[in-house]
Amino acid sequence: MNLNSLFRRKSISSLDAESNDKSQLHKVLGVKDLTFLGVAAIVGAGIFSTIGRASYEGGPAVSLLFILVATACIFTALCYAQFASMIPISGSAYTYTYASLGEIFAWVIGWALLLEYAVSNMVVAISWSEYFTTMLAGFGVHWPGWLEIDYGSAKAAFIQVRDAHVGDHIPDSVLKAAKSYASAPEMGGIKILFDLPAGLVTLFITFVVYIGIKESKNLSNLLVYLKLGVILLVIIAGSFFVKPENWSPFLPNGFGGVMGGVAAVFFAFIGFDSISTTAEEAKNPQKDLPKAMIYCLIICTVLYVVLSLILTGMVNYKELKVDDPLAYVFGKVDMNFIAGIISVSAVISITSTLLVYQIGQPRIWMSMSRDGLLGKKFGEINKKYRTPGFSTLLTGVIVGIPAMFLDMQFVVDLTSVGTFFAFILVCSGTLYLEHKGETQKAKFKIPYINSQFITGIGFILSLFFLFTQTDYESLIKEKPLLVIFWIVWAALSIATLKYKFSLLPVLGILFNFYLMTELGWSNWLMFIFWLLIGLAIYFLYSYKNSKLNKK
Repeated sequence: MNLNSLFRRKSISSLDAESNDKSQLHKVLGVKDLTFLGVAAIVGAGIFSTIGRASYEGGPAVSLLFILVATACIFTALCYAQFASMIPISGSAYTYTYASLGEIFAWVIGWALLLEYAVSNMVVAISWSEYFTTMLAGFGVHWPGWLEIDYGSAKAAFIQVRDAHVGDHIPDSVLKAAKSYASAPEMGGIKILFDLPAGLVTLFITFVVYIGIKESKNLSNLLVYLKLGVILLVIIAGSFFVKPENWSPFLPNGFGGVMGGVAAVFFAFIGFDSISTTAEEAKNPQKDLPKAMIYCLIICTVLYVVLSLILTGMVNYKELKVDDPLAYVFGKVDMNFIAGIISVSAVISITSTLLVYQIGQPRIWMSMSRDGLLGKKFGEINKKYRTPGFSTLLTGVIVGIPAMFLDMQFVVDLTSVGTFFAFILVCSGTLYLEHKGETQKAKFKIPYINSQFITGIGFILSLFFLFTQTDYESLIKEKPLLVIFWIVWAALSIATLKYKFSLLPVLGILFNFYLMTELGWSNWLMFIFWLLIGLAIYFLYSYKNSKLNKK
């Protein structure tokens, strides 16, 4: 094996020809459709579910975390947008990395994206189930407790209630889960609990995605109009119940508490990259994809910041560790009518997020199959519906079954490391292509700001602040991954001094890398384990079957 062959690249001209000659997909998406797909992906489980967990961790100051994460995403989105204007083909970060950093990095990103999309959809399905059962309860229909929660969450809640002391505050959601565990049927001495609605909704969405992109687009647009209406209702109605005292203290758990919600908040934003997986179904991808990515990020950031302030103003942040926070807060202020509207609307609108992720994953598999890195079956296009049929059905199985048995927090944490890694490589690939002069023909170009001295000066100032204004020994002991962050920043400072890199992609790398350091070791270990499995598949199958290898 030639080491250099691991970094073989697909030329941009060959990718452009591939999008024109080989695509069998329907080109039906305009800029509005693409923007709405982005909004559908971002404004979903994040705003209807994980925003509650993030608020519980950071208090009212979680609004600042949304701004920080959105900033990192904006830098990354600009890199995605430039790539999309150069390479109008399905595959997202996988394809972009193949054209810039080479095959081994492309495989790693493709493998990480499979984890991101599958795991993200599990979270969305679990969140949908929570709102679905709440909606049924509002109509007087009580879904069996043992058919709406995973075994691990129910057992943990049961133990927490059993071991609680007199006077301990136990959230209603924990009491409900403990009751479900206690009343669950048994088989062979083992409690039977699983989230049936999460599996059923995945089955339905898989069917919609399978029968066509046009049908998926129409459903997505309808659902986005609905969810935006619900969010505006929450903001307007909730503003009348805001108690400013709930915003004090603004930082109840300090900056560390705010950053503790990184996984949940970042998860809320990752959907924007799913737009790029539909490049071959866009009418004018080189112009419309960049616009759609930026539009949807701006819209969603404003909604998230305002909504987080409304939620933490309506109730104490300690009450928000629930999977249906929007409905929950209105129930707490005795506005059950609005809580009911939210539950019904959330069931419908979260479905659109599930739809977008289910569209994205099969198209990444399809791109990897075209390149020979996965079997031909993954790239098969259904002749009747003109969708990647086998990959779509497989996605439904991979998402639907685990969603019935896994805990939401475990799943949220699992998705973040791979996504940060993908974002960093896309920003790095942008720098590489700019250095090689291959971005000159891009129809959308990132504004060039020379970072030759800015990066190094920022590095020196940040080190000065670290050693003079913080207890750096305790900080590094608590978060040892920060050492790697400083090493990366130092290396970037030297590289920018030499190559005069553009500032915005550099900031994208640094922001994403810093946010990665806030994730726990368990997140990293799970990602490394997943990565090792992927590398084993690459060297045993993908390397020798790669079309570039055959050439």
